[in-house]
Amino acid sequence: MEKFLIRGGVPLQGSVRVSGAKNSVLPILAAGLLGDSPLMVQNVPRLVDVVTMIKLIDKLGAKVRVGVENEDCQCQFDDASDPLRNEQSLEKLIDLVCSTQENAPLCLSIDASVLHNRDEGLVAPYELVKTMRASILVLGPLLARFGEAKVSLPGGCAIGSRPVDLHIKALKQMGAEIQIADGYINAKAPNGLKGARICFDQVTVTGTENILMAAALAEGETVLENAAREPEIVDLANCLRAMGAEIEGDGTALIRVKGVKSLKGTQHRVIADRIEAGTFLCAAAATRGSVILEQVDPAALDVVLLKLEDAGAIISTQGNQISLDMQGNRPKAVDILTAPHPGFPTDMQAQFMAMNSVAEGTATIVEKIFENRFMHATELNRLGAQIKINGSTATVKGVETLTGAPIMATDLRASASLVIGALAAEGQTEIHRIYHIDRGYEHIESKVRLLGGRIERLKA
Repeated sequence: MEKFLIRGGVPLQGSVRVSGAKNSVLPILAAGLLGDSPLMVQNVPRLVDVVTMIKLIDKLGAKVRVGVENEDCQCQFDDASDPLRNEQSLEKLIDLVCSTQENAPLCLSIDASVLHNRDEGLVAPYELVKTMRASILVLGPLLARFGEAKVSLPGGCAIGSRPVDLHIKALKQMGAEIQIADGYINAKAPNGLKGARICFDQVTVTGTENILMAAALAEGETVLENAAREPEIVDLANCLRAMGAEIEGDGTALIRVKGVKSLKGTQHRVIADRIEAGTFLCAAAATRGSVILEQVDPAALDVVLLKLEDAGAIISTQGNQISLDMQGNRPKAVDILTAPHPGFPTDMQAQFMAMNSVAEGTATIVEKIFENRFMHATELNRLGAQIKINGSTATVKGVETLTGAPIMATDLRASASLVIGALAAEGQTEIHRIYHIDRGYEHIESKVRLLGGRIERLKA
């Protein structure tokens, strides 16, 4: 177990590169299972969740290669680990992904043209799926291409119910035979999946992604209504189109997919992580600093940038760059109401709560996406924040300063909010259970140090 030791009270200053998007790369890696030739994915972040997806894809029998991007964004592969067919070579790959000595983006090649262990059955085991809900994303591709899949019911962050019944209902409408037994989803489509009209009962990002991938190889046309509209959905659709899929309407609530007989490999560059970008912007605002973010799409952060301007930040954008300057001023409190895209993202709620904790005035935060997603409030209160929770509403009365204390992370985005709170606090803060943050932030301590933050990773 590891912890962060943070000595706060220093404004963040400087520039930092934003990593590839966690919420894009995981479904795109799963999409590699659809192709009859290798899919090469660029701008892959070094995350624990990426490691889990690599292990899962390898377990299913695809060949995985890892490389590093050079300054010209060209991939350089380590052929010594190609293909990964034994535990030693897999661990070598994992070591490269997790290396803190190298900050260049990764490249991953997924070759599912022939699955080497197909006779063992296409099983996504509990020991891998339990740590990451996104593991469910292999269900649609496996079922569409191979007509079978056995996927453990997923785990992941404890931030409320995120049921997979929407995935299962949609796949059944497409002709799949599905049973749930012993903690596994057992799915078969002996006659292949058929196009259907799918109307999601509620907006679901992973549900939209899973069915989008399944529909790409289904017979006939599939129409997805009430589909998720996130930029990561568009990124996945762009990758699938490059593989030969026929998709229209991604980025809207109505997506049409005309199934094709096969998909080929391609080369695809993952978009920047808008949540990582928003996290560093909130950290700069909370510490009264000034930062420049590189390699990011400002349009993907439109609603977040507007809220930061309401908080008193001076925001400017140019090309793939965002700059924020608080001019040494304390932020102003801003109200937040989370909603599906293009509304305010639930994945930024915790970070804004941390910023509001040291803001002038009182803010109201209403969480409409997930229940039980205010667990970070108790830990921020340990730093001296004044946060009261009533159901799905949090009231945050800003204080002039927070004070360091031992605190504990409870989920991925909560971890980020605690780092922000600790950076804004006077004195020393220890954050325990930081394995959560490694799931979605690439070497966050290295990037914080680039901005002048005083943070160390230590053995707990």
